[in-house]
Amino acid sequence: MSLLANVAVGALFGLALAAPPGPMNAVIAEESVLRGWLAGVKAGAGAALADVLFFALAYVGLVGAITALPRLQAAMVAVGGVLMCYFALDAARSARASFRPTSGDEPRLEAGKGFRKAFALALTNPYQILFWLTVGVGLLRPGTLDVLSYLPVVGTELTGLLVVTTGSPALVGGFFVGVFGWVLAFPAGLVAAESRIETFAPVVAVGSALVLAGFGIFFLVDAATTLLGFL
Repeated sequence: MSLLANVAVGALFGLALAAPPGPMNAVIAEESVLRGWLAGVKAGAGAALADVLFFALAYVGLVGAITALPRLQAAMVAVGGVLMCYFALDAARSARASFRPTSGDEPRLEAGKGFRKAFALALTNPYQILFWLTVGVGLLRPGTLDVLSYLPVVGTELTGLLVVTTGSPALVGGFFVGVFGWVLAFPAGLVAAESRIETFAPVVAVGSALVLAGFGIFFLVDAATTLLGFL
């Protein structure tokens, strides 16, 4: 039971990182509806590879060193903002080509670059880095976590019912099960929806462009504010 609990909680942590709307899922969504399930999975694999890299860096203690270099953090956020704005323009261009043809001609979409796009964005995504500086480091640090005790209102009544061991291989393994499970399932759901709704692909492409642009502008403003604070 303890082993299964650790795997299950790790998987929930993985889903918590992978599932929320954001730039990574915007790229996965764009690739999935425009180029198919495999392209979406490749994009998700790019983001997941960044998590594997962050995990390795957190394990040896290098991720924590970033907190001592605020200028480096700001520079990474700025690079991420520029990349997101650039990929937003690419998504906007793809939206027009994603409408289904009416004359029998197939739409001419450029070959997907989702893996490289998602990997580059993930490496400079401050939210992903912040996760590994906080929750990720906590997963690796030996100890225990009383999961249900943190629930609002009922937490005190559930104390001790689900205690998992942090720093265990089962918890870390479950985490990546959750991440890669999302990488496989999310594109599949999008492709299934796209096959039934004619306008789904262009709507998702436009939505992806807006999400990427919004995050990009936010990150650029945040980086500029931080760097100006050093002057």
